[in-house]
Amino acid sequence: MCFARLFVPLQKMIRYADLILPVPLQGLFTYAIPEGMNVGVGMRVLVTFGRSKTYLGIVARIHDVKPEGYQVKPITQVMDQEPIVTEQQLKLWQWISDYYLSPIGEVYKAALPAGLKAEDGYKAKTETYIRLTEQYRNTTALHIALNVLARAPKQLEAFTCYLELSHYDEIEDGVTPAEVTKEELMNASRASAETLKQLEKRQMLETYEVEVGRLNHGGDYRPDLIKPLSEAQGTAYNSILMSMMKHNVTLLHGVTSSGKTEIYIHLIKRALEQKQQVLYLLPEIALTVQMMQRLQRVFGDRLGIYHSKYSDAERVEIWQKQLSKNPYDVILGARSAVFLPFQHLGLIIIDEEHETSYKQQDPAPRYHARSAAIMMAAQMRNGTKVLLGTATPSMESYYNAKTGKYGLVELKERYQGIELPEIQVVDVADLQHRKMMAGPFSPLLLTKVREALERGEQAILFQNRRGFAPMIECRQCGWVPHCQHCDVSLTLHRQMNQLTCHYCGYTYKVPTECPCCGSTDLRTKGYGTEKIEEQVSEVFPEARVARMDLDTTRTRNAYERIITDFSAGRTNILIGTQMISKGLDFDKVSVVGILNADTMLNYPDFRAYEHAFTMMSQVSGRAGRKGKRGLVILQTKNKDLSVIQQVVRNDYTSLYKDMIAERQAFRYPPYYHLVYVFLKHSHDEVVNTAGVEMGSRLRQWFGGRVLGPDKPAVAKVKSQNIRKLVLKLENGIDMKRVREYLLLAQSQILADKRYASLQIYYDVDPL
Repeated sequence: MCFARLFVPLQKMIRYADLILPVPLQGLFTYAIPEGMNVGVGMRVLVTFGRSKTYLGIVARIHDVKPEGYQVKPITQVMDQEPIVTEQQLKLWQWISDYYLSPIGEVYKAALPAGLKAEDGYKAKTETYIRLTEQYRNTTALHIALNVLARAPKQLEAFTCYLELSHYDEIEDGVTPAEVTKEELMNASRASAETLKQLEKRQMLETYEVEVGRLNHGGDYRPDLIKPLSEAQGTAYNSILMSMMKHNVTLLHGVTSSGKTEIYIHLIKRALEQKQQVLYLLPEIALTVQMMQRLQRVFGDRLGIYHSKYSDAERVEIWQKQLSKNPYDVILGARSAVFLPFQHLGLIIIDEEHETSYKQQDPAPRYHARSAAIMMAAQMRNGTKVLLGTATPSMESYYNAKTGKYGLVELKERYQGIELPEIQVVDVADLQHRKMMAGPFSPLLLTKVREALERGEQAILFQNRRGFAPMIECRQCGWVPHCQHCDVSLTLHRQMNQLTCHYCGYTYKVPTECPCCGSTDLRTKGYGTEKIEEQVSEVFPEARVARMDLDTTRTRNAYERIITDFSAGRTNILIGTQMISKGLDFDKVSVVGILNADTMLNYPDFRAYEHAFTMMSQVSGRAGRKGKRGLVILQTKNKDLSVIQQVVRNDYTSLYKDMIAERQAFRYPPYYHLVYVFLKHSHDEVVNTAGVEMGSRLRQWFGGRVLGPDKPAVAKVKSQNIRKLVLKLENGIDMKRVREYLLLAQSQILADKRYASLQIYYDVDPL
């Protein structure tokens, strides 16, 4: 017997890694781990995909099972020594992928800052700022400059606007003024780049670059600065703690200005004492400006801020700090903050939980940060609790609280006994009939704003449309300019002298004559915030007016400046879209005008009244502070609608009873889940046929739960024609099986060569 035959050399075991790649394809991708390569779950690795593409993947799983049927490629390079994504984060990514019917690669792209998705790391982003040249940084030189510019009105306007923005007139010689970005100055002064160039040539202004990625250095933790709670707040605080013993999620339903934030601060302090981290979510970046100041005062450099207006460099730094041995204990941020790594998360606060801004729309994944945060808390091993706070709960959250799924705590008193505002309804239809409206303003609104200004108080005017006018129209033949790529009319932005599509962003020149009939009688229809701002400045020339909408807040610096100036009283009237309705606190606001409630009420959606009530109640809550009752002027052509009277009475309970009965009768949330199935194609006949086939396949499994296909309200976006199917799924249905059927139908449709370039995507729990 030959003993040599017994000693067959053992084959080395090959390990494999399942990777998440940033591609819109379902599932994970398996690669071989080369011998000696140190790879761990949550690390980034470099791989080739397809014939030549290189991607940065995230390791989701390591195993020794060789895939069958194809040649496994090796990992090219490991980018990290330690994981940059935790296993808890990967669990959340997988849940978002499954629930929202989005490939996990899309979740990866949404979750990580850009600098962590690139092989060469991140480069610090800079922003261009503008300042006075050194020779003009004194009062005497400034007077000379103003005299020199008297013959150049555009340059003079830009120069004086800079002085106002930097508050140069409020500081002494030699003191550093407030920083002003070039973009902000151009926006506020309506100056062109050429105008600013001329001021640079005159050596009056100069530009400089600033790295905008800067971590928070907010000072020491000062719990001694936390205010004691009032009796009502204290009762609510204790009720929340009791509720958290029984429920993972608690809803705090507190009227506007009831002091919910102070309760949050006490809860954060308690969590820190128990060595826990806190995630504090806000729906709008605008809100983080005020909230950051309040929280930073107490929590100092234990507070981190995270949202999309921060530079990529800063977001990478915060991500890495959260993985370090010394992470932030409190993170304040918008919806993307749910993706940050946490080591000891004990409490999640979701303020203004009703806000639709928590729902991601485009691109995928179309997740809801509230749902993701609740799931993240449930996945944590240390009993993380969630607190939802709002004055106007979403129907779903209030239903969950009333049926016992969530805890419910109510706070019905405003802080320091401040009264809820008086709401006066103005019948616009009647005033228009009697020709008493001054454009979009009723006589009552103008009178009350003027009286407020005379008393040294402030006013807020709410118009939920940006731009100068929603459209222009030929008065001769009725022609309206539409986007070439989308099925929508174009919005006039007069400050930029262009027509803009708010769906694809494409811009057009403003026509001088009608292309259909040649008439030059082209007039604007409707009012946007830009037009309101212009008319308010004409009516109240002595007032300083500011506008807060998507066009004026493209930088973080702009958000802060608008809010800070209004808080300090440097601005008298603030005009804005829905972003001004969301929890901002201003001490001197005595009058709020809702210019056109009907644009919210007449929206073709089953949530229209809920959203209208929420928006009007929230913006009304900005009126009245510190010992004086505020006044709200609500302008509408439908004064007898029940929802208008519910806003006047601040009667959420009545609204809830009306809406919940309708929802049950017509199979809508919270009794049913909705899933929208969208199909897109460049050719309308192709997408129409595909929609019919998709509907037919889905009806085989879901029967009458499937509606459509139909054209949505906007049936063409970015040259893609759209069809929509709706699934109404009763609570308790097996969502895993639903997902399987939907993806099966999708794969069957896309296997047909006719639909090679067809796109199919989903919106689960749409808003």
